[in-house]
Amino acid sequence: MKSTEKNKKEDDLMEKIVSLCKRRGFIFQGSEIYGGLGGTFDWGHFGVALKNNIKQNWWKKFVESRTDMYGVDAAILMRQEVWQASGHVAGFADPMVECEKCHSKFRADQIQVETSNASGDASRLACPNCGGKLGEAKQFNMMFKTHVGAGEDSSSISYLRPETAQGMFVNFKNTVDAFHPKLPFGMAQIGKAFRNEIAPRDFVFRAREFEQMEIEYFVRSADWEKYFEYWKGEMLDWMEEVGIDMGKVHELEVDKEDRAHYSSRTVDFEFDFPFGKKELFGLAYRTDFDLKQHKLEYIDEEAKEKMVPHVIEPTFGVDRAVLTILLSAYTEDDSGEEMRSYLKLKPNIAPVICAVSPLLKNKLELVEYANTKVYAPLKAEFGKVAWDDNGNIGKRYRRQDEIGTPFCIVVDFDTLTDNTVTVRDRDTGKQERIKVVDLKKYIQEKI
Repeated sequence: MKSTEKNKKEDDLMEKIVSLCKRRGFIFQGSEIYGGLGGTFDWGHFGVALKNNIKQNWWKKFVESRTDMYGVDAAILMRQEVWQASGHVAGFADPMVECEKCHSKFRADQIQVETSNASGDASRLACPNCGGKLGEAKQFNMMFKTHVGAGEDSSSISYLRPETAQGMFVNFKNTVDAFHPKLPFGMAQIGKAFRNEIAPRDFVFRAREFEQMEIEYFVRSADWEKYFEYWKGEMLDWMEEVGIDMGKVHELEVDKEDRAHYSSRTVDFEFDFPFGKKELFGLAYRTDFDLKQHKLEYIDEEAKEKMVPHVIEPTFGVDRAVLTILLSAYTEDDSGEEMRSYLKLKPNIAPVICAVSPLLKNKLELVEYANTKVYAPLKAEFGKVAWDDNGNIGKRYRRQDEIGTPFCIVVDFDTLTDNTVTVRDRDTGKQERIKVVDLKKYIQEKI
């Protein structure tokens, strides 16, 4: 396939995903009715459901099923001393360039790569909007600055956190004092983070407000390599569990000059997005940097030894996980009379497990049976069950396919006499008759 044809196909895929997300109530542009606010997104009903399923799956695997992990939900606002100690106030910045003609602003590192790829000459940098001259690169701190309380002096400065990690580090002593864990052990958190991106782009991939799932795993310094490899395997296992296309996942050993200031080794898990191979998740060896900066230590109560543990940090972006799973799941089937698009989501990740429909919504006996004998029991059992009686059956199937619903259940006139329903499989399109009393067991076995 020629590169131009490939690029068009990839652009088309992103357009299809963005369109589907809005049309089916997954993701909307933030503040859309007022023209939108760049780098912000609102999550609709099915987007929230999908995101929650991903987070719940992650929490179950990395927290609830383990005996060495402690959950935290730290405040978004913290004292400015936290960010001074962590190095973010002084060094959490990206290089920014501004066009002297139209005054558009860009990340210098991104625009250099893009210009180099387009022209083959990295030295010929021009504004991609108007072709004007770009000024010298300046460091731009990406933290959102605010003030706590009524005053707005230097003592009231705070920041919207750019990462969730520091909330765990500042609660290290609290966790140790409360639970007396033995090394190795970890702390886990899911929460919002904020970065004032110079040029947010590529839908939810690079946004100014996003959600992270992070672990800080504390180990003895001599053991860091062993646990680094262990967590690399755990991250790869989870990616496969939630339905990420592993054939498009790559490991990148990050060079020293490109690593964060706290990291002595970083592996980025990259994904083949339609807009290029980009970072999906990251695994960092933060050494003892953060605990030392916060003047924290650990006392081994058995050995009567004081020490500063080292840290392995697996980091997962929720928003990027959603986008990657959607891209991995999007499927087009042109084997029928017309092309059918659907999300081949894993049943435990899909926002809806099954949809229940009466064949005709104006036949009261069908509606009553479907509602009381099928929908209500399944809703009570599984929760993620939809009622769909809008349009003909074909339109309902198409709608549920795009939502990613694995099973559609139809109550028809035969149901009233033999207590069976039609269950249609999303991926194959095949239908089978199932006894109503067996529905719960049937679905449970499938998921």
